[in-house]
Amino acid sequence: MANNIIKNSLENHWMPFTDNRGFKIDPRLITEASGVYMTSHKNTKIIDGSSGLFCSPAGHCHPKIIEAVHNQLKKNTYTSPFGMGHPASFELADKVSELTPEEMNHVFFVNSGSEAIDTALKIIMSYNSATGQNRHRFVSRERAYHGVNIGGVSLSGMVNNRRTFPVVMPNVVLMRHTWTGEELKVKGQPKNGVELANDLERFAQAYGGNTIAACFVEPVAGSTGTLVPPEGYLERLREICDEHGILLVFDEVITGFGRMGTPFASQKFDVTPDIMTMAKAITNGSMPMGAVCVKDHIYETVTDNSNPDTIEFFHGYTYSGHPGSCAAGLASLEIYEDHPLVKDVRGIGMMGGVELHADGHPGKRGTKFQKELFWEGLHVKFTGDSGIVAPMFISEHKHIDEIIEKFRSTLNKHGN
Repeated sequence: MANNIIKNSLENHWMPFTDNRGFKIDPRLITEASGVYMTSHKNTKIIDGSSGLFCSPAGHCHPKIIEAVHNQLKKNTYTSPFGMGHPASFELADKVSELTPEEMNHVFFVNSGSEAIDTALKIIMSYNSATGQNRHRFVSRERAYHGVNIGGVSLSGMVNNRRTFPVVMPNVVLMRHTWTGEELKVKGQPKNGVELANDLERFAQAYGGNTIAACFVEPVAGSTGTLVPPEGYLERLREICDEHGILLVFDEVITGFGRMGTPFASQKFDVTPDIMTMAKAITNGSMPMGAVCVKDHIYETVTDNSNPDTIEFFHGYTYSGHPGSCAAGLASLEIYEDHPLVKDVRGIGMMGGVELHADGHPGKRGTKFQKELFWEGLHVKFTGDSGIVAPMFISEHKHIDEIIEKFRSTLNKHGN
């Protein structure tokens, strides 16, 4: 049959996680995308309600990212990451470590969240080898998703991701998931369910805590349908891990880079893991990239265990820290940062305040900015350096969006 494929029939492409036969009968092709909208091959407009695969929070085809990647690829399209490097990867590692919790300052670049999980597994094995510990068991959860490589499938608690792949890592046990059915219509963290974290303690008692290498969790289980952790659940996992010397790994591939309103979910829930995996929004989905960030003592233990002038960690990928991906990452993190002119944003109900940093004497910047807003098509009253946003009650969502967009674009255009 392969020799009889009709050209442009879509048949040659074996698509991932897709009903291939159905798709090729009734395809859904995106021909272009910009901001929150995509355009189909039938010229219909689709609003992207999931940020691609949760990876494009700054919108599609962001001009700053396009420009950064273009400029980088004019200078350097590839550098071998084995025994060599290029400035952008070190700069991006610095930027990522500024966002991660304290004592997590060492970043290993990969190409996806799946690779990040397998890399984390190998880091853990290397760490235990360096410390002389025989910890060979890993703990995950029911309904967990940790990518599609063999390590991630081994940790998976989603049955269809495992069903046809029986040859996986041994010695993986699964805690119960946190969805009990009592959380219907609950906003935020459920009040009940902290006791489910004690599954990890039961495993420690059953198998010996000194045999468990690590516990992998998504702070908010994403791919299974957004399961928010019960109050105290992540804190209890941290306590048990500390008691038994188990490394706690947060899979922050979905929750990282602002999705929780904080740089990472670890800061949202005030629980610091030993290792974090990340991907997706690190480049706004524009270039493939993932990363693993570890506590400093893990990096130091692995590297110090090797003889000087020898490779310390026999792992890596051809495209680890690719120049184009690093450029996209740097541009994306710059976009995610708070605007340097904004001192504070506050509000309640239909009132909001945006306070700008003073420029010399108080009120100078605010007065100037109110005038600039007017000529950009927006009226916002300023008192001193604080803009008071109070939309009319008859405003629709599109009007609020327009106010915010004009305020933001004026900051970028005239803010100095």
